[in-house]
Amino acid sequence: MKAFGKILGLVLLGLLLIIVALGFALTHLFDPNDYKDEIRQIARDKAHIELTLNGDIGWSLFPWLGLELHDASVATLVKPTEPYADLQMLGLSVRVLPLLRREVQMSDVRVEGLNLRLNRDKDGHGNWEDIGKVPATAKSAAATSSPPATTEPAPEASVAAEKPPQPIRLDIDSLTVNNARVEYTDERTGKSFSAESIQLSTGAVHDSVNIPLKLTAFLSANQPALRVRTELNGEVRIARALQRYQFEDMKLSGEVTGDPLQGKTMTFSAQGQLVLDKAANVAEWTGIKISANQLRALGELKVNDLDKTPQVSGGISIAQFDLAKFVESIGQKLPAMAEGSLSKVELVSRLAATPTSLALDNLNLKVDDSTFSGRIAVEDFAKQSLRAVLKADTFNVDRYLSPKSAEANSATQVRQAEVASTEADAMAGVGNTPLPPAPTKDAWSSERLLPVERLSKLDVDADLTFGQLTLQKLPIHNAALKATGQGGLLTLANLRGDLYEGNFETAGTLDVRQPVPALNLQTKISRVPAEKILESQGKNPPVKGLVTLNSSLTGNGNSQKALIETLNGNASIVINNGVLLNANLEQQLCKGIATLNRKTLSGEPRGKDTPFQELKGNLTFRNGVASNPDLKVRIPGMAVNGDGDVDLRVLGMDYRVGIIVEGDTSAMPDPACQVGDKFVGIEWPLRCRGPLELGAKACRVDNERMSQVATKVAGDRISEKIEEKWGDKVDPKLKDALKELFKR
Repeated sequence: MKAFGKILGLVLLGLLLIIVALGFALTHLFDPNDYKDEIRQIARDKAHIELTLNGDIGWSLFPWLGLELHDASVATLVKPTEPYADLQMLGLSVRVLPLLRREVQMSDVRVEGLNLRLNRDKDGHGNWEDIGKVPATAKSAAATSSPPATTEPAPEASVAAEKPPQPIRLDIDSLTVNNARVEYTDERTGKSFSAESIQLSTGAVHDSVNIPLKLTAFLSANQPALRVRTELNGEVRIARALQRYQFEDMKLSGEVTGDPLQGKTMTFSAQGQLVLDKAANVAEWTGIKISANQLRALGELKVNDLDKTPQVSGGISIAQFDLAKFVESIGQKLPAMAEGSLSKVELVSRLAATPTSLALDNLNLKVDDSTFSGRIAVEDFAKQSLRAVLKADTFNVDRYLSPKSAEANSATQVRQAEVASTEADAMAGVGNTPLPPAPTKDAWSSERLLPVERLSKLDVDADLTFGQLTLQKLPIHNAALKATGQGGLLTLANLRGDLYEGNFETAGTLDVRQPVPALNLQTKISRVPAEKILESQGKNPPVKGLVTLNSSLTGNGNSQKALIETLNGNASIVINNGVLLNANLEQQLCKGIATLNRKTLSGEPRGKDTPFQELKGNLTFRNGVASNPDLKVRIPGMAVNGDGDVDLRVLGMDYRVGIIVEGDTSAMPDPACQVGDKFVGIEWPLRCRGPLELGAKACRVDNERMSQVATKVAGDRISEKIEEKWGDKVDPKLKDALKELFKR
């Protein structure tokens, strides 16, 4: 037995030596470089590609089937002179015996200097679409020379069709790609993208085993100019039988620079665990950690229905960060707003998305001192369909609005100087100064007010509520806003809230579908303190009291000036329990009565204000001028009627006022201001003209109409004398004629 075993061993050793000798002979006596033309022809006939081998081919046979290609390129048969790929060197080797078991066991695979060029021409055709295709001329030539095809399949083909091929087992010691480059150009748009200096290295590649991977590359684009440095690390696990692919401990990091960042650099990173289960059509990204400069975020994502319309679900949490500084760090610029705005922003939300939509549900958003909860969704990216249902505890809109423009500031300063000068000359309550001049300076900015192009594309449906909303410095409690916008028509369904001791409600539309935007606005205000509204706007109020207002107004234009100059509509206003500030109408009347009494007021004015019970009137707006023919004011001891205009274009007024008084009703009346029966029922005239902010301080005795009152009073006195002297001695017709003559 020992001898037999020895003989068998010698035989096997002899066979092995023979095989090694044959392999040595084949690899040394057979040179594949002598068959480059045959190899090219096989590539044309079988793979339908144009293979160019400029360098040497190195190879080995056993136990490794090794191959090295140098300086090779590949082109399509459609354009054989325009290679879409070339490489400096490709080296690989495969064990021979495992190939018989449909197992691919490879040693290190190395690719050096690979260049891949993808191009889409002006007709939209990509050069990669021709890979493996035979030109039409070649097809026709082959059809004429080849015998007719049989209609019955070969038995072997039928058997093969019945048994699906088993998956090939993959086994590679390592994969290395050095200095590779991929370039894509689109001749229709002029855009190009590229990945350069690609370096890829892996560990041993086996099925269902973690494979260490490292990839670095420089990405770039030309429109806009952008450059990205990237590095990807992690472990890949491939379970082909289960159709399950994992990327564990994935970490992507890098830097971005380019024109969109205005010379700034953004550093970014993304981490997590990725799973793709093709059998279940599910993909997941768990343990998400994302950073971009100051921004830090955590989350998880899951994608279902990969074979249909993918449905994304998950959650996201963004830690508090300074949004203003972040935007600045990536070369962008926010609109001008108050210092410190958007310095504290954080977000927690559930997420749902499709390829065309995104929704943030159960949202909790903190912006500076405000907290929002609810839902925000973009229902259609292409149409920018925004939907929002939000509830906030408090929000100061003024903090995020742009400051007034230079033009508006200049107009305001001129206006304030004009009013201050006029007010200084008015000497309220005395009435000895001339009537203030009518203002003439424009009070409104002509700068562009609305982003018409953006508004015309807006598709929005918003339902917002606020515990407290600050707008134009007005503290609005329990505020609610419902608005929609689509196709250039923006509708404010309702804006309401509690303001000081009263409340308000507004509705309207803004139509930007036409060249000139059109505004339509209806407003209801109930018992809101007038002085607090004016004080919040930085104005000195001319009046105090609770305002009730109903208005319906329209305007056209895209600036404050244009809207005011086209303002039309009507309004009714009532002010209750009010005070005309810095204006003593009773003193003005006393001056007129003292003049008729031919006396001089003996004392100084006892007060500078005029309290009133009610002020009301109706306004008709025509191109920025409000006509008010029925102004009525109820003041203790007198009744006031007014007729005039308010010119909103220059914020000026011009009124003729008539006052019916009972006289000085104070405990110690001025002797010169005593009212007897002869003054009862007489309407005493005042003229109010000047800046609207002066209010009643711009009122003076109307000397022109005062002469008419004096004439009437004198006529009444003469009539009394005629009646007293002549009594029944003269014909009544004669007495009446004389009385009428003297009155004239």
